[in-house]
Amino acid sequence: MTCDMWCLLLPVGLLLFYLFRWNQRRLVLPNLIDKYVLITGCDSGFGNLAAKQLDKRGMLVLAACLTQKGAENLKKDTSSRLKTVVLDVTDSQSVTAAAVWVESIVGDKGLWGVINNAGVSVPTAPNEWLSKEDFSKLLNVNLLGVVDVTLKMLPLIRRARGRVVNVASIAGRFTICGGAYCMSKYGVESFSDSLRREMRPFGVKVCIIEPGFFATQVADAKLLRDSATKAWAQVSDEIRRSYGQQYYENYCRNLDLHLSLNSSKLSLVTDCMEHALTAVHPKTRYSAGWDAKLLYLPLSYFPAIITDFLIGIRYPKPAKSV
Repeated sequence: MTCDMWCLLLPVGLLLFYLFRWNQRRLVLPNLIDKYVLITGCDSGFGNLAAKQLDKRGMLVLAACLTQKGAENLKKDTSSRLKTVVLDVTDSQSVTAAAVWVESIVGDKGLWGVINNAGVSVPTAPNEWLSKEDFSKLLNVNLLGVVDVTLKMLPLIRRARGRVVNVASIAGRFTICGGAYCMSKYGVESFSDSLRREMRPFGVKVCIIEPGFFATQVADAKLLRDSATKAWAQVSDEIRRSYGQQYYENYCRNLDLHLSLNSSKLSLVTDCMEHALTAVHPKTRYSAGWDAKLLYLPLSYFPAIITDFLIGIRYPKPAKSV
């Protein structure tokens, strides 16, 4: 076969392959109105919108909120099908009680899906400004909470041959800040990868959502700035001299600048959640947002020497830098 023939066949083959995959992604499961879905972190943000979106789709939504007020507010905006439960993902007794509650509702039908969405972004600051307890607080919600909820719900999900949808972040592919936030999201990626392989023989699919920066509480500039201010106020005199007041002020300014670009279109993420639950052939990973797709995901494949340089440009210089 000549070179010219290969040059013609290769793009045609690629086009046919992508058309085939595109068509596969469009196939939707039947009987969605009979399927139960548990969503954590429904007080606000992605979880709140996903609960409303899937409820409107006709699915049987079990919405877990951290507060009773959050549960009551959600009920006002949804149908009578949606049920709520108060759940603290850091409390194993609360998670166990929620699993018993879910089983009492789904019965032999099982739980079609769980969306592990609950998450926080504080305490966050440069690593040296934080304590072990600061790291633990965040990891308990973002990583260990995901693990605990998933493990408690797995028997019900296997019963339905359903889906586990874990909300990680583009920060689980590319480290963008100090503290435990990125660590927790890398952990969610790893847990999801191992779980996906273990669950495949049971007919259970595991999907990962990797949002960029969106206008939710997790990416709230004031919340993150207050966290940095609190951490800075508690550092030792030696650390304060090493970094300098100017470093702290520039760090907060950079936060405001970076987070001012947050997308307000939360549906980009909840549409990924919906596809992961309703598609016959869901994706393994969903990147949501232009920054995730065009900036952070490509950067994650760059050599460390390049990414360190690019990130270093954005970081302020400490007072005692060399």
